[in-house]
Amino acid sequence: MTSRAGKSRFRHVALVGKYHAVGSRDALERMAHFLHAMGCEVSIERETAQNTGLTQYNSLSASGIGTSCDLALVMGGDGTMLGIGRKLARFGIPVVGINQGRLGFITDIPFADFETHLSPILRGEYEEDHRSLIHASVWRDGDCVFDTVAINDVVVNRGGAPSMIELRVEVDGRFVANQRADGLIIASPTGSTAYTLSVGGSLLHPAIDGWIMAPIAPHTLSNRPIVLPASGEIALVLVNGRDASANFDMQTFTSLLHGDRITVRRAPYKLCLLHPVGWSYFDTLRKKLHWNEGMTT
Repeated sequence: MTSRAGKSRFRHVALVGKYHAVGSRDALERMAHFLHAMGCEVSIERETAQNTGLTQYNSLSASGIGTSCDLALVMGGDGTMLGIGRKLARFGIPVVGINQGRLGFITDIPFADFETHLSPILRGEYEEDHRSLIHASVWRDGDCVFDTVAINDVVVNRGGAPSMIELRVEVDGRFVANQRADGLIIASPTGSTAYTLSVGGSLLHPAIDGWIMAPIAPHTLSNRPIVLPASGEIALVLVNGRDASANFDMQTFTSLLHGDRITVRRAPYKLCLLHPVGWSYFDTLRKKLHWNEGMTT
């Protein structure tokens, strides 16, 4: 993570919003006026423009933003960032998160004070934070039937049936174990503060090149979360269980069949997040997880 003070300010900035939230249109308009005052050309992500009626601005698809803009501002919560971040990462465009949600681990600039934080960033004063992405595929009878990327995690879990599923786990082609549980999570360092945290997984600093594999309610209590290198491939094969599904961030592949194979590898590109100068991952953890509450410093 580096500071790059003195870089020319961004000329073309895209706005992406949580358009179904109350007040999102007014918030986006306020942000657009601020960007114009800073000398930026402004475009609105296509679905955001269509659902807010902000048709006075040029609208662009995610790929259009990636090829035409210098910066994307994402207004909403972490879910909004996950949705657009997967699409923009492959273009290398930097992204800034403006928090209108609740936790905001990766949308860390509060909307109420965005001018104070964004002005220096637009002048080229910021911290770069590169986040690894997961490339996941579902294979059935030798054919790839689903292929995507995820920022947070890949989750294989049981459906409505009140029984566990059984997964064969392999790492780099080597058999690890057959695991019986309600499900299994493979999370990136970014996703370590999401679902896997609730099942006892470790927090991973974003600079660590690894994944967390964490079972959900395992049959064997000695089956614990493990940190694995991100340089290889993890494979999960559904051995037994009904109505199992695979989830990739907010994307779902339903109706896994026995013998289906989910492979997980590191994506060939990363998501570039920009933070205000002085930003610290530990400050985010301390604030969002309420560490040190009731203590004096």
